[in-house]
Amino acid sequence: MRQITCPAYGPPETLEVEEVPTPSPTPGQVLVRHRAWGINYVDMLMCAGGYQLKPDLPFTPGGEAAGDVIALGEGVEGITVGDRVMISGRYGLFAEVAAVDRAGIQPLPTAFDYAQGAAFKSVYMTAWNALNHGAHLRPGEVLLVHGAAGGVGLAAVHIGRMMGAIVIGTAGSDAKLDVVKAEGADHVINYTDGFKDQVKALTGGRGADVIYDPVGGAVAEESFKAMNYGCRILYIGFTGGPPVQIRSNLLLIKGASAIGFRAGEIGRRIPGLNERTMHDLIALAEAGRLRPHISHRTAWPDVAAAMAPIQNRTVIGKSVMEIP
Repeated sequence: MRQITCPAYGPPETLEVEEVPTPSPTPGQVLVRHRAWGINYVDMLMCAGGYQLKPDLPFTPGGEAAGDVIALGEGVEGITVGDRVMISGRYGLFAEVAAVDRAGIQPLPTAFDYAQGAAFKSVYMTAWNALNHGAHLRPGEVLLVHGAAGGVGLAAVHIGRMMGAIVIGTAGSDAKLDVVKAEGADHVINYTDGFKDQVKALTGGRGADVIYDPVGGAVAEESFKAMNYGCRILYIGFTGGPPVQIRSNLLLIKGASAIGFRAGEIGRRIPGLNERTMHDLIALAEAGRLRPHISHRTAWPDVAAAMAPIQNRTVIGKSVMEIP
């Protein structure tokens, strides 16, 4: 089988495709033949050596995929050969076949194709857990979603609307904002020239109750001026700039909270949380209430082409590699 290998830290062009033996499942594992692979910013960051987790080189990147079960290890229950499934892990999934622990596998929603399954788990789990367990978003509150055209951003727009919030989405181009609006945001703002005045105007001068920020940099800095009293700022990542200095005086004056959030970490800290979250998310997908937006589909195994939309910031929702 073929797999993608990161032989040295660097840009996507550093990655290589190599032939390796097909693995066999050990007890508790499921062998899956992949049909699609989700591309996440974290994958690119890990391959560049810029992520906090640095696997020993060489390694196979990839934290999200979807495909068909082809074999079961001893002791595996609740799944059968031939099932269509979604897979997640920290890395190791950019391969045609992978042996995955049973806990990392969920059924593919019946209305999803493989690409949608590969684009679903990480972004919706992040948004769901962040808004429910990080910010405790309440119906009627104003949710300001930065980078709303990205994968975790659009997922937050969807989840925020489902939770009854008034959603304001920001992005850096009108074309992206058209999609954000069509995907359910109540209001959209092009943050290229700033956003605080428009947020204040849309909220009667109050500001946002929850700010969901996967961007960082200047956007995170300006967010301090767009807070309502009691605001909770969720820091999801830093795709657009460095971390900012937290201004404790502004938090004090506004009675605000700054919350760092990593979906994978909270799942490891709270046993059973991610399983409950995925149960709820899959039920919503089966009901037709959640569906990932995919702007770029690239044929396997051209991973550099699949990562390019994330590098050049043209991706809207998710970029996916797939076997046509």
